[in-house]
Amino acid sequence: MIAPTALFALDTLLTDEEREIRSTVRRVCDREIRPHVAGWFEAGELPARELARTLGSLGVLGMHLDGYGCAGMGAVAYGLACLELEAADSGLRSLVSVQGSLAMYAIWKYGSEEQKQEWLPAMAAGERIGCFGLTEPDFGSDPGGMRTTAKREGGDWVLNGTKLWITNGSVSDVAVVWARTDEGIRGFLVPAGTPGFTVNDVKHKVSLRASVTSELVLDGVRLPADAMLPGARGLSGPLGCLNEARFGIVFGAMGAALDCLETAIAYASDREVFARPLSSYQLTQEKLADMALELGKGLLLAVHLGRLKEAGTLTPEQVSAGKLNNVREALEIARKCRTLLGAGGITLEYPVIRHSVNLESVLTYEGTSEIHALVIGKALTGIPAFK
Repeated sequence: MIAPTALFALDTLLTDEEREIRSTVRRVCDREIRPHVAGWFEAGELPARELARTLGSLGVLGMHLDGYGCAGMGAVAYGLACLELEAADSGLRSLVSVQGSLAMYAIWKYGSEEQKQEWLPAMAAGERIGCFGLTEPDFGSDPGGMRTTAKREGGDWVLNGTKLWITNGSVSDVAVVWARTDEGIRGFLVPAGTPGFTVNDVKHKVSLRASVTSELVLDGVRLPADAMLPGARGLSGPLGCLNEARFGIVFGAMGAALDCLETAIAYASDREVFARPLSSYQLTQEKLADMALELGKGLLLAVHLGRLKEAGTLTPEQVSAGKLNNVREALEIARKCRTLLGAGGITLEYPVIRHSVNLESVLTYEGTSEIHALVIGKALTGIPAFK
């Protein structure tokens, strides 16, 4: 027996440092996450602050950023960390993605030096948590229609509006909130506890249960002028952040798929059906072979996109291609693995159904599959079909 990734000799494409980072994150997940994550999922809770400190000490929070306590690692190393985190649970990778690729990246890319010094070192260490407020109840795929406003009053800004489906919301120390101003869309840093700023957790989730999902309500929130991110103007600011987060998903989704496939192979080898191992049947082997092929192709695509990112040539439509393909195939792998586990596959005794329902959310957030298909369609035809 060989590992699914061995079919494609994936490790030959990685440096020693990248393999070591992958192994280190896997060991921490095995020790700190996997023994507890099914219970967190069932209870609908996550010890986010404790995990943030653990992940901060590991160096994965904002690990692809330079300076301010960040590790400054390459894109592939960051992607491999996302892969191992999502192999444990999509909620864990979401925590890291929102912290590092959305909240921290927004401050790192668009913030003032004072804002960077105030927030980034503590966020890299996991001592402070951030969230990213872009999506609204009526505006997800069309963020340009946002209704949240920021108006000048004297030397201050006053924000009003609502953001929804915000990961890390109620455990965050600072929210990066995007709002419409007379100058266009701008970003603002809203510290927790600011008068008029309230956060409500989203309840009754069936997916991403081991993750904090919140609603942000801004009712006359008054901020000083220096709360605005000076380097971001228009939708290019938040969309640039989303592109960073989507890249992590390209790798992360393959981590969930790999965990499902490894679980299914082990189960099929141990499970006897008609006095033979389930793995000995042709139908089973065909399923495993098909899934291994899609996993391998997705991993090769992820590494290739990572190398393009490191070279500074990665385009948004290439990220869309990676996100669309890898999440879609990961979800199909999770569903097919569930069939191999039979009735046991619907219980939290195995991770497969948890990954499957989590990937339903991953398919939707950071751009739905339909939106990414249209991004690719525009690139191929030159014609935007969004409206």
